[in-house]
Amino acid sequence: MLRRTPRKKPTERTVTLIGKPDCHLCESAEAVVEEVCGELGTPWEKKDITQDEELYRAYWEQIPVVLIDGEQHDFWRVNPQRLRTALGG
Repeated sequence: MLRRTPRKKPTERTVTLIGKPDCHLCESAEAVVEEVCGELGTPWEKKDITQDEELYRAYWEQIPVVLIDGEQHDFWRVNPQRLRTALGG
């Protein structure tokens, strides 16, 4: 019999929004992340690719990028329902 690893609660997850200043898509993504994470109690952080060379190399063509627990979830446009579902809400 297979055992499933217990699914994390939304409050046990971390969302990271990677973007840059003066980016209209980043601003839209931030609004979605802030709303969904606020509803679910999920902590989130924002990182600026212009301040981190590694992030810049990895994501400059995809910003804004949303990570959940360090794994890429979405880029360019963030769908609130898809984010909510991924977080277990």
